[in-house]
Amino acid sequence: MSIKEQLEIKALYHTEAMRYMSNAKTTLIEAGKEGKFYKDDKYVKTACGIAYNGVLKALDGYFVLKGIKTDKRRKSIEYYQSHISKLDHKLNTELGNAYKILHLNGHYDGITSVPVIQTGFQLAYGIIKRIEP
Repeated sequence: MSIKEQLEIKALYHTEAMRYMSNAKTTLIEAGKEGKFYKDDKYVKTACGIAYNGVLKALDGYFVLKGIKTDKRRKSIEYYQSHISKLDHKLNTELGNAYKILHLNGHYDGITSVPVIQTGFQLAYGIIKRIEP
């Protein structure tokens, strides 16, 4: 794969992942804050789900760059972790934490702690940064 092709792939996936993060951030603002907690867990759940999908979009781009063939079926966290663990241990740890905070605690459980959700968003931005053009 040429450098030009790599840059095009990075630009495509990075732009899309950042679009997800922008939408997640906008949604999170709608939750409102009251001290160290968000007021409306519905918006927090939605924002965390969107942010987590942004992470997955970035990882799909990462896989393309690394030459990992993917299929169009739904992929599990185990799918992502099994491939990433062979390539980058630190990224695998970051993904595991982003998954727990954004997907499980935020999206499913509706945790409303501002510092916890902010940590999840920071992890997401860090993962997405890896495919920055």
